[in-house]
Formats: sequence, C-alpha cells, structure tokens
Amino acid sequence: MASPNGGDDFESSLLSFEKLDRASPDLWPEQLPGVAEFAASCKNPITNSPPKWMAELESEDIEMLKELGSLTTANLMEKVKGLQNLAYQLGLEECKYMNDTTTAMLQVLIQPLRDALKCSCLLPISSLQSDEPVR
Repeated sequence: MASPNGGDDFESSLLSFEKLDRASPDLWPEQLPGVAEFAASCKNPITNSPPKWMAELESEDIEMLKELGSLTTANLMEKVKGLQNLAYQLGLEECKYMNDTTTAMLQVLIQPLRDALKCSCLLPISSLQSDEPVR
C-alpha cells in the first residue's frame, strides 16, 4: 500500500504507454481461423456481391432457410423432432439390411462347411437370430 503523499508517484509508475494492437501474430495469434476475414468483411456491409458462404447456396437452400426462419420456436422444435425420427427410422432400416446381408453371407460360408463335415453341429443361421437361448 502506498503512502498518502507518494500515492501519485506509485500509480504513475504502474502506467504503461505501450500500444497493444494485433500487429504481431506472435503476441496475438488468431484464436479462431477465419474470424479476421469475417470481421473485415463485416466492416463494409454494403457490397454488390453476396458473401462467399451464400454464393454456394442454391435457390432451394435459400427457400428452406426462409421457411425455417419464419417458423415459431414450437414449430421449429417439431421440425427438428421430425428430422430426428426420420434419422432413427433410417438407422433401423440400415441395421435390418445389414443383418439380412450378414445372415446371407454367413449362410453361404457355413452350408459348405456343414456339408463337408457331414454333421449338424453347426447351428443354422436362422436359429442364431431368434430370441431363445442356444442350447
């Protein structure tokens, strides 16, 4: 703590007149790549050409953005839930397709082996798919 008569000297000794700008990338690295370019593009908002990210959008994409932007919060949540359900159903279909394909492939491999060994010790693939425990 500074003394009452030397308080101004102490505070002035703590002042720094150094300029802290972003001229040095070593001292001030860009934390998020692309932010500087985005900030520079926002300084001149009035331009004739659309931004880079919007140039890649097709008219269908723009219409969908407008549609989603006009939805209420509840309607938007309903749309998201519908998309989640659709993705879940697609996953179930894909799982069923993969199980059917795997079953067919295993059947092709096991049948000749069963015939070659002439034994019924290898279970049929259909018995592996049931919910009953294998004995």
